[in-house]
Amino acid sequence: MDSAVDLSTLGIEPHNTDLTRRVSSSLAISSSPTGTFHSPPWTRSGGLLHAGSMPSAKQLKPFNTEDIKILLLENVNQTGVETLKSQGYQVTSLKSALPEDELIERIRNVHVIGIRSKTKLTVRILREAKNLIVIGCFCIGTNQVDIKYAAEHGIAVFNSPFSNSRSVAELVIAEIIALARQLCDRSNELHKGTWNKVSNGCWEIRGKTLGIIGYGHIGSQLSVLAEAFGMTVIYYDAVNLMALGTAKQVATIEELLRGADFVTCHVPELPETFNMIGRDQLDEMKKGSYLINASRGHIVDIPALIDAMRVGKIAGAALDVYPSEPGGNGDYFNNELNQWAEDLRNLKNIILTPHIGGSTEEAQIAIGIEVSQALIRYINEGATLGAVNMPEVNLRSLTMDEANHVRVVYIHRNVPGVLRTVNEILGDHNVDKQMTDSRGEVAYLMADISDVNTSLIKDLYQRLEALSSRIMTRVLY
Repeated sequence: MDSAVDLSTLGIEPHNTDLTRRVSSSLAISSSPTGTFHSPPWTRSGGLLHAGSMPSAKQLKPFNTEDIKILLLENVNQTGVETLKSQGYQVTSLKSALPEDELIERIRNVHVIGIRSKTKLTVRILREAKNLIVIGCFCIGTNQVDIKYAAEHGIAVFNSPFSNSRSVAELVIAEIIALARQLCDRSNELHKGTWNKVSNGCWEIRGKTLGIIGYGHIGSQLSVLAEAFGMTVIYYDAVNLMALGTAKQVATIEELLRGADFVTCHVPELPETFNMIGRDQLDEMKKGSYLINASRGHIVDIPALIDAMRVGKIAGAALDVYPSEPGGNGDYFNNELNQWAEDLRNLKNIILTPHIGGSTEEAQIAIGIEVSQALIRYINEGATLGAVNMPEVNLRSLTMDEANHVRVVYIHRNVPGVLRTVNEILGDHNVDKQMTDSRGEVAYLMADISDVNTSLIKDLYQRLEALSSRIMTRVLY
């Protein structure tokens, strides 16, 4: 069974929208297109097997690959677009986000959607996505997606948590130097014809203290770069983390704010991080210190920051993210978008950038490759490694020696008795390998079954679909 088979081949006639979704997301037949997307052929001793000793991976596709429809928004990097097109999928790529009503119309007919940070996939939108099986966030964050609703409806969500870390860290270093030297103000003045050579309030960053809130992938890289410039680094994180170099973890945010000359935020947007830098925290900071936020727009109380800069408490700030951001490029950063925008723009020694922390060629290429490959593995093999809202489950790829095998993926509610019921169905067949895991209220089971034919596959699919615990059933072969 090297070629894909659709529902009609199995004698299953779709008769409603829900079944259509199960068709497009169930009989996804595959064992991955190329070796690039297979697990490496490790031996138990940790070495690579010789090429001649490894059976060839089974080249299968989910039903007919041209039936997989993918919508990419917000100018996803061309490397990601081409990687997906190379699989034979139908890929539509748009340069900007879509208005909500237009997105609802578009999403009804696609199996995969790829977004960046501007598109909001709310319950209202996802409720209409009857064919959707997976979401690719071509960025670090996933707060723009209702990942709980997605999981409850069998829609996996993938992102790229590491690929743009270096780009963001380098931007912050550049902003630290620019703020310390008032570079942007001097540049703007000279653009207007004003020569204003001053040293008052301009500093070297050597010997200054950088306070990093959030010591994850970005914060830790930034720590290393800052020390190379001769800075002392302190950091605060909700968990204890090993320091790099001579950085020191402090016990509270207040201790960090009181001790740092520069404070930079690198935390996710969560209820507990909303306005985590507000009036009280700004009051704790040193007079004449600097604040940088390249994480999420709701982390800093911007009206409070405006007031602190007007009275000279904060000597400068750099913001790359905002509570409300435009859906596309243009003259939109005004009071209609955020009621304080003009006050912010009129401040001295403030760097305002349009959410470009990860916008480098290197980062976008890496993100495009990482997320598109994760989507291919999920579509073709059912692997959830790296999913942010599903249990991480993976089985080794089927090979050409396993011609009459089928891979069953059963996403279900995590309730007692399901495994017993599912294994009663699978127990009539030869299960070569099986793995299951749960995450909250959702569980994910994957099993490879040998010696099957078309009628057996149809029977397996229909019996699993009939279970009350089912969220989504997929059959890959």
